[in-house]
Amino acid sequence: MRGLRFRLTLSYVLFFTVLLVAIGLFFRKTLELQLEGDVRDALTLEWDAAKGYLKIENQRDIWIADETDPEEAFIVSRIKHVFLVADSNGVPIDWDETYESIRFDSPNEIRAVLAQREPIIQQRWDRTGTPYLIKAGRVPSEDGKPYFFAIGRSLGPARATVHRFTRAYFWSLPVMIALTGLLGWALAGRAIRPLNLVAHAAQSVTGSNLSQRIPRRGAGDELDHLIDSFNRMTVRLNQSFEQIRRFSTDVSHELRTPLTAIRGQLEVAVFTAETPEQYREAVINALEDVEKLSSIVRALLLLSQAECGQVVLQKSPIDLAELARDVVDQFQIPAEGESVSLSATLDPGAVVLGDHTQLERLLSNLLSNAVKYTPAGGSVKVSAGPAESPGWVRLVVEDTGMGIAAENLPHIFDRFYRVRNADTSAVEGLGLGLSFVAWIVEVHGGTIGVESVDGEGSRFTVLLPAAESAPEPGPGEASVTEYDDRLIS
Repeated sequence: MRGLRFRLTLSYVLFFTVLLVAIGLFFRKTLELQLEGDVRDALTLEWDAAKGYLKIENQRDIWIADETDPEEAFIVSRIKHVFLVADSNGVPIDWDETYESIRFDSPNEIRAVLAQREPIIQQRWDRTGTPYLIKAGRVPSEDGKPYFFAIGRSLGPARATVHRFTRAYFWSLPVMIALTGLLGWALAGRAIRPLNLVAHAAQSVTGSNLSQRIPRRGAGDELDHLIDSFNRMTVRLNQSFEQIRRFSTDVSHELRTPLTAIRGQLEVAVFTAETPEQYREAVINALEDVEKLSSIVRALLLLSQAECGQVVLQKSPIDLAELARDVVDQFQIPAEGESVSLSATLDPGAVVLGDHTQLERLLSNLLSNAVKYTPAGGSVKVSAGPAESPGWVRLVVEDTGMGIAAENLPHIFDRFYRVRNADTSAVEGLGLGLSFVAWIVEVHGGTIGVESVDGEGSRFTVLLPAAESAPEPGPGEASVTEYDDRLIS
């Protein structure tokens, strides 16, 4: 009973039951009004005919009709089937038994009718409960006095017809409902058949088979929309699984290296060290590897906290040019050690409202990557200053290093993503640096873009709102997920 097919069928049955009942009641009322209207029309015709046949003289009603004419005789007999003639005081002059069973009109009722200029029609019942339509009005006598005259027609045949229709219709209603249920069951099965096919296809998608896609039906309906949504979801899940697998591989590799080094240093200290200096050197080397291990764990913890919103920004006005000058000074010695030229072009007026620690981490991560991926003899340039669009500050880090291939550019800001090739395999890292950069830019309301040529270098452009305002970036400015592929060879 909880199945979709059963609920759809039940909905069909309930809907059509209500619809059929409503249709039956509508036609019943329509038939009733139509038959009653026919009786009213016939009563009006008889009333008009009666005025031509009835004459009142000396307190007596006289019916003028040719008894040899069957048609006139029938009309008069039909009129006199239910009739009453009374004087202005309410005294009956002539009547039939049917009208007597209906009840004579009281003198007050007769006087009220005589006071009307037009005849009235009312519904009354005889002793057996049969309804009648009674039309009553005034007719003049030969001396000009008004007399009460009423005729009637039974509504019994009309009501009997309505009753027979109602009984026949509602007796057949269960059959129609049963047929509706069978039809609804068949239609519901036909409607959910594609859904069952989609569910069957979805069951075949597993964690090891996330690349499988459900084919679209081509109908362009809600089910195709559901299939598209499901396929997009599997794409995202597949990407997440790939990131987790890459992360597990990178973490195991990055953690295994310092752990192996620590173990080796401690084994040296235990098995080969003979002097205090040798023990001291082994312990110092082990501590360095422990510090490297700790930095990896801290990076993972910080990224987790940032993604969960647990990192609170301490924003204040910061001169981005001054901050860039300090960070560049810190990287001069590492750059010289790698035989890389590091220079900066800093313009005044680059004040932003931001967190000093996070902005420093942003620039440090960009410079660290630039120095690591730039071969000896290359150069790294940093520039900071007002952007071309008013209200924005530009920070640019440009290098002449390895560059990034076109197929890797859309993913470089993904967590744990690292470019895998012969040139980058020797460079240590977890692939978290640019993820941090993207997060820092985002929480500061800015944008980041990258232009790169494989084998020639990369250019990262960060736009941050100036301290005075934060308008939208102007045309041509980079966004957080955009990159310029016009420069990619």
